[in-house]
Amino acid sequence: MGSEGPKAVTIHVTGFKKFQGVAENPTETIVNNLKGYVKKRGLPAGVTLGSCTVLETAGDGALPMLCKVLESGISKLESNSMSNEQVVWLHLGVNSGAQKFAIERQAVNEATFRCPDELGWQPQHTPIVAEDGGTIRTRETCCSTEAIYKFLKKKGYEVAISDDAGRFVCNYVYYHSLRYAEEKGHKSLFVHVPLFTKIDEDTQMQFVASLLEAIASTC
Repeated sequence: MGSEGPKAVTIHVTGFKKFQGVAENPTETIVNNLKGYVKKRGLPAGVTLGSCTVLETAGDGALPMLCKVLESGISKLESNSMSNEQVVWLHLGVNSGAQKFAIERQAVNEATFRCPDELGWQPQHTPIVAEDGGTIRTRETCCSTEAIYKFLKKKGYEVAISDDAGRFVCNYVYYHSLRYAEEKGHKSLFVHVPLFTKIDEDTQMQFVASLLEAIASTC
């Protein structure tokens, strides 16, 4: 039967383009180069890198694109009713003030943008999904953040677990993704990375490849 044996794991990855204050977003570079990097490095058996997509750094105006990305990533899976596959959405965002990587445990149902997004939207104290209730509602990842953290620490990376993904576009995307993942029986995780001036590009590429392994090992 399709439920027998260990699940194969497919991880879809997104990053963001530039935004106010960050002229070059490291997650755009990481996501654009990830397929080639993983092809050379390899992944554990049963783990597949799915789609790699760079999103506009925008909230409501970019929501149709986000939904399209989430839907397209599973169309093949849903066409196979016997599939024994775990789908994980990994979203990467930059924290320009950070010195280390941060695994985000949750997202909050609040959009309070410190500056206009790339499509000019700047909500304040606005519920991301109105039907979910007020702005204190949270959604938590079902990925094992503690196990992922320990895996990455053993690899020597400077990493922390965070309960605050901000209230800007990163949190906005994460909240929608967690909601979508819950509906579909998938998993979603957001990880903030520093600028390349804080942790160089090669180290960050290695980190994300190790992150894929960490996620797969906990599914």
